[in-house]
Amino acid sequence: MSHPAYRPPVDSPVPPPGLLVGELVTLRPATADDVPSLARIRATPEVFDRWRGGDDMAAAVASDLEEDGVTSYVVLVDGAVAGAIQWAEEEDPDYHHASIDIYLDPAVHGRGVGTDAVRTLARHLVHDRGFHRLVIDPAADNAAAIRAYGKVGFRAVGVMRRYERGPDGTWHDGLLMELLDDELT
Repeated sequence: MSHPAYRPPVDSPVPPPGLLVGELVTLRPATADDVPSLARIRATPEVFDRWRGGDDMAAAVASDLEEDGVTSYVVLVDGAVAGAIQWAEEEDPDYHHASIDIYLDPAVHGRGVGTDAVRTLARHLVHDRGFHRLVIDPAADNAAAIRAYGKVGFRAVGVMRRYERGPDGTWHDGLLMELLDDELT
């Protein structure tokens, strides 16, 4: 099923190329200049527990931004860097879909920023890029993230047992969530 490109309402200003504008956030392609801000956010205990990065957080963030096949954006709230969101494509035509990952500064948690960032990127992926299926895989115990993704239309489809290793060295479950193009809220 083909989708027409998303068009903002007539009374909305059209964002410059490369920017994705939501209700609370603007997503801008990430650059090397964003590494210090993103490394600071990734080093906060709340984010580090989920995203880690080793002893050199700046190098880890820079590596993420350069990863082949991944498109990274900074999440801007009131013009300030509040986190990062990225997507990757499964190119096999028989399994074609996109995956999303996000982390946010704890200072903006609980304000709807994550929901808006995921919805803004999902809208772009469905309407502009033509994806019919999106996936996201929060930690199974990350209730706040699961609620945020559910507000966008993502549904839990299964628990991936012992999916990722935590900073304590033990394995933790992940939740696979998916969204089909006609379920985007």
